[in-house]
Amino acid sequence: MLDLLIFQIKVILFLLGLLCDLLWSDPDKLLKLKWGKNERGISHTFNNESVIEILNKLDFDLIVRAHQVVEDGYEFFANKKLVTIFSAPNYCGEFDNFGAVLYVDEELKCSFKFFYPLSNKKFLSAKNRSATPIKTR
Repeated sequence: MLDLLIFQIKVILFLLGLLCDLLWSDPDKLLKLKWGKNERGISHTFNNESVIEILNKLDFDLIVRAHQVVEDGYEFFANKKLVTIFSAPNYCGEFDNFGAVLYVDEELKCSFKFFYPLSNKKFLSAKNRSATPIKTR
């Protein structure tokens, strides 16, 4: 019984607060305010200004996030200060998205490895794509 109670407490903590927001918050290009309501029904959305503010506060160059389907396997936000990575092509068989993995070398240069969706049409158009470098300070 105690194990069940501990599990329930962990679930509640996961649905609120920092852990929840780290996992479920999403960028929103159209958001005028720094924070907004998330369509997922959990956590928040944030705008460009929020990204720049937290990067300056923490003295970081880039935020790398995941857990959101993006068509090309990666998607930049806030003038390439945030990148969303999604590694599962053809997510759940419902999307025609690429997957991608971000590689960071010893000099902190970033590049992408792509996983192509099963659709031949999209595969052929993406066959010769090159990685997009992320510039840091």
